Amino acid sequence: MASEEVRRRLVHAAGTGYPLVYLLGEWFGLGVGWRAVRLLLVVSSAGVLVLEALRLGGYVDWAVFDRLTRDYEEKYLAGYALYVFGMTTVALLFSAQVGVPAMLMLTIGDPISGLLGSSQLIQGGWTVLVKRWWVLLAMFGVCLVLAAPFVPLAAAAAGALAATLADGVKPVVRGSVIDDNLTIPIGAAAAMWLVVTYL
Repeated sequence: MASEEVRRRLVHAAGTGYPLVYLLGEWFGLGVGWRAVRLLLVVSSAGVLVLEALRLGGYVDWAVFDRLTRDYEEKYLAGYALYVFGMTTVALLFSAQVGVPAMLMLTIGDPISGLLGSSQLIQGGWTVLVKRWWVLLAMFGVCLVLAAPFVPLAAAAAGALAATLADGVKPVVRGSVIDDNLTIPIGAAAAMWLVVTYL
């Protein structure tokens, strides 16, 4: 079970390839701009949409889905799909300055947080999944380091905080978990954009 979780996190981290396309283009002058990353993600989203339609429609039952999806995703959009949709949304709505670190928070920060500790279910007025405080602190630190090279420190801290909240406190609505694969990149990018734009 532990090895299965590690494999899932490694697949998660493989998504770093998307922002890396842009970064390598910038570092080595390859002429691969943010527009290329946007196009790549739009194509990926289209492919994922087809795969999910086939999976949810019962037309395919590949073993890879057992490794990429969790039990509660059997009848809902899988986390890997929301992962791609979240990054695509960020690429289309934001510039590379905030888009790249937001994606890195998802592809690097989230897997590290997941390996450090799982969420605990808390029920009361709200039903939420919450991670331990030291895991949240680690997530914040990793995200801050990832964002600092791209945006001012205040914006990096805002993005890291948004990503940490999305990762560490997940509402459960009618038995369905609000997936952080969608909320981490979008929340982090929005927070950084607000600080960079208005502060």
